[in-house]
Amino acid sequence: MKIFLNPGHSPNGKPDPGAVNGLTDLRESDVAAAVGNAAAQYLINAGVATEVLQHDDLATVCDTANSSGADVFISVHCNAAASPAALGTETYCYPGSKAGKALANAVQRQIVNSLHTVDRGVKLAVPGRNDLYVLNNTKMPAILVELAFISNAHDEELLANYQDAFARAVARGVTDYQQTL
Repeated sequence: MKIFLNPGHSPNGKPDPGAVNGLTDLRESDVAAAVGNAAAQYLINAGVATEVLQHDDLATVCDTANSSGADVFISVHCNAAASPAALGTETYCYPGSKAGKALANAVQRQIVNSLHTVDRGVKLAVPGRNDLYVLNNTKMPAILVELAFISNAHDEELLANYQDAFARAVARGVTDYQQTL
């Protein structure tokens, strides 16, 4: 099995850092890179072929993933909301993808159980309603995981201080999924 990991937003946050916590300046692109790269290393150490690409052009991400020979695609993000009360983990998959839903459930379960985040559930990325470009334009089962809310004080602390724990949870979710095949 080969995994394609996409830490969300631009490398080094330029031109797009994603969501940014206004009080701490923690940037989504930095958290996603740290978690994605660490998860890749855990997967490689477990014998799972893994490729990582963080890029500012989503078409490039999808084209690279589609030509990589990967069996699954995982995009890593941090959520944000206007309300600082919003918190928790949610994972998106493409509608009708049984394998994508199984992978999303495995990763979601590992993050929620390991980091005790609020379980916002697995959700469908419905084209035309809540389009998520990378899920609509990859050819393999794909998920987009929103680790936690960078705009919430509690979740921001987890994102700032427990990136390795998030990475281990993502990697364990992949290996849990792999065992169901």
